[in-house]
Amino acid sequence: MATKEKDLNELFLDTLKDIYYAEKQILKALPKMAKSATSQDLQAAFEKHQEETEGHVERLEQVFELIGKPARGKKCDAIEGIIEEGKEIMDEYANTPALDAGLLAAAQAVEHYEISRYGTLKAWAVKLDLKDAVKLLDQTLSEEKKTDETLTKIAEKAVNYEAAA
Repeated sequence: MATKEKDLNELFLDTLKDIYYAEKQILKALPKMAKSATSQDLQAAFEKHQEETEGHVERLEQVFELIGKPARGKKCDAIEGIIEEGKEIMDEYANTPALDAGLLAAAQAVEHYEISRYGTLKAWAVKLDLKDAVKLLDQTLSEEKKTDETLTKIAEKAVNYEAAA
């Protein structure tokens, strides 16, 4: 029995499932990170991003709908590892001046993963002529980039200085 060759449509769907799972895991992790952070700016950034992430999940569900597939996640080892690193930082650096710097670094690892996934999905959606999906993915990609920039500003403005003091 011949197996059908996988194409860009399948790869797009697999990657969509991956980021959907990742966003759901991120939604669970953000409140813990916000609670652990001592910097009010960092807490506020985590809380704001939690609200945005809920929108990211909704947009992904719209993309699933556009391609006629059920919104289902697929276990993503990469995001599990990145989130686990964040948990280790919360445990190992609790009550230290370096905690916020570590949380910030963990959050940026998450953002960079998401930026990579959304950039790829957007490029593939262009190739697959999924115009509405391109718009939805681009909107989320822009928000992820803004969050990354905000985290960098928080790090440069105060958190890294406090960690080094």
